[in-house]
Amino acid sequence: MTTVQNFIDGRLVDSVTGGTMPLVDPSTGEHYGSAPVSNEQDIDNAYAAAARAFTDWKRTTPADRQKALLGFADDVEKAADQLVAAEGRNTGKPNHVTRAEEIPPMIDQIRFFAGAARILEGKSAGEYLAGHTSWIRREPVGVIGQVAPWNYPMMMAIWKFCPAVAAGNTVVIKPSDTTPVTTVMLAELAANHFPPGVLNVITGDRVTGAALVAHPTPQMVSITGSVAAGRAVAVSAGGHLKRTHLELGGKAPVVVFGDADIAAAAEGIAAAGYFNAGQDCTAATRVLAHASIVDELTAALAEQAKAAVTTFGKAVDDEEAWVPPVNNADQMDRVLGFFEDVPDHAHVAVGGKRRGDTGFYVAPTVVGGLKQDDRMIQTEIFGPVITVQSFTDEVEALTMANGVEFALASSVWTKDVSTAIRMSNALDFGCVWINTHIPLVAEMPHGGFKSSGHGKDLSMYGLEDYTRIKHVMVYTG
Repeated sequence: MTTVQNFIDGRLVDSVTGGTMPLVDPSTGEHYGSAPVSNEQDIDNAYAAAARAFTDWKRTTPADRQKALLGFADDVEKAADQLVAAEGRNTGKPNHVTRAEEIPPMIDQIRFFAGAARILEGKSAGEYLAGHTSWIRREPVGVIGQVAPWNYPMMMAIWKFCPAVAAGNTVVIKPSDTTPVTTVMLAELAANHFPPGVLNVITGDRVTGAALVAHPTPQMVSITGSVAAGRAVAVSAGGHLKRTHLELGGKAPVVVFGDADIAAAAEGIAAAGYFNAGQDCTAATRVLAHASIVDELTAALAEQAKAAVTTFGKAVDDEEAWVPPVNNADQMDRVLGFFEDVPDHAHVAVGGKRRGDTGFYVAPTVVGGLKQDDRMIQTEIFGPVITVQSFTDEVEALTMANGVEFALASSVWTKDVSTAIRMSNALDFGCVWINTHIPLVAEMPHGGFKSSGHGKDLSMYGLEDYTRIKHVMVYTG
């Protein structure tokens, strides 16, 4: 059995309550371990450690922070096999996919923020007022409280604490209650390079997360999660006027015009829609197809769904299987609930049911004939479900694409450059891909608008979100 502990002030510790919650393997539904359910005393201890560490960490040079992060990246690379195995059991993801698609980007992102720590920008010092010289200081915010999701436990932990500590902050992070294992493992690796208290991990449930956010110590709180969770964090943080960084849900439109390469679009959409069982806020799950190709594209997507190999009943080293179960029983029930509400005017082209009777598998699904006001269009499903709508012209496509509360990511599929540029300008989303969907790079920002939240992950913009700006002026006579 796996036993997880909190990581506070550079060491593993049990919760002061001794209370625990079960760890469940989504592939089987079986309990295989436990993690602490932390309370306010545990949170007090973690924030006290982070506050003590901040006194010295904020004074370290960018070069020192870079050295620490580069050493951490090297250790993550060396521990890749152990991290992949633990992530696989905790999330149900196939090991070969995690090893190929998550470990290399994680290491690259750590190394990116190591370098980014040394190139913070501000206005040039100068005499903006006669007899006075001004300059800008970009400083760390302070102690940061963070809450990470269960869809990419390792990678989202990296996205959160690496830019924060690179900028000179200290962190208390809470992973999801269902996926705490690898976040604690990362903290243990980081402790080889960061002073005690710079990175602390508290595990627990929603009550733990709410207490972490409401605590008076952090100057900023950051969450990746649902829109409802983000709104709750914003309300709680408002009591102390804390800064917030909110990366919330998505409902990415995938706009396919009549001139697009149907086969290439179907293959790309399926890969980006079923990867990680569609549990990605940028997933390509809301297809808008021109009326001239909607039937052909729906049929092509259905064939892709039939060909998508789930890990159900497969050996852990089967490299043909790439669609995992959803993360937990509640999420499986939620996704299956959408199938019970399919309106009469729509149809399930393929899938639309549970796969097997063990684990939390949902069959890759395509639902056609949906209308803009349907629940499956307006609500984030967060499962391996691709919906298809039809449009007649560019104006209608934009109206439908932008006609949801989310604004995180989108894509356009067309051979016409002018169409692609017009659409990229008019789509109200934080990211627009053209003839592709879902690739991310460390140098470019990730984050949305509207109910998808605010703030950026990755890139220099992500690092700058964890800084504050101070103006210094000196009288020179």
